[in-house]
Amino acid sequence: METALYLLPVTLGDTTIEKVLPSYNADIIRNIQHYIVEDIRSARRFLKKVDREIDIDSLNFYPLNKHTSPEDISNYLIPLKAGKSMGIISEAGCPAIADPGADIVAIAQHERLKVIPLVGPSSIILSIMASGFNGQSFAFHGYLPIEPKERSEKLKALERRIYSENQTQLFIETPYRNEKMIEDILQNCRPQTKLCIAANITCDGEYIQTRTIKEWNGHIPHLAKIPCIFLLYK
Repeated sequence: METALYLLPVTLGDTTIEKVLPSYNADIIRNIQHYIVEDIRSARRFLKKVDREIDIDSLNFYPLNKHTSPEDISNYLIPLKAGKSMGIISEAGCPAIADPGADIVAIAQHERLKVIPLVGPSSIILSIMASGFNGQSFAFHGYLPIEPKERSEKLKALERRIYSENQTQLFIETPYRNEKMIEDILQNCRPQTKLCIAANITCDGEYIQTRTIKEWNGHIPHLAKIPCIFLLYK
């Protein structure tokens, strides 16, 4: 196995490993002892899901989240520099995509260390594939503002980009506020604008529907506490 910083995708929910991750990923994981992770507990669960025989207590975990200091981050790649492969694990989906792992990858690239991304599920890519929207040009914006006026202005700005740039716009919301987000979209966007709601991607109860704003009115699905991604296009 080549010594490198491996970007290790995680299932988007309770999906079985075999459904969304190649067996090659498990082969790589079995040979890594050092992991940079968003959450240690969930990373340990994921690794046990990959292979129950993995000796979790023998592994080294380095937390990477909003509480991690720049000083700690700067030292995380010491094992890699010493010739030991490392892995990055996010909470769900692909590391470094809307994920703090990007900071570590940037350091590795700056220091000319080998970075290898592995194949796995990305809600951003999968939702674009299933939406029927423009997959040639798109932008992901993460979370939109919570304050009503700022959110309204942001939604209208994103909608303008759909029509001026022919670009698909994607964003997410905290799961318990999904239905409020849909209501705000319906209130602020044009009747002919299309909205795709993609929820529970790759999981049981997967829901992916594209309709115009006019068609969605009065038909908001019950998606409270379910991971969703929202896409707008013309």
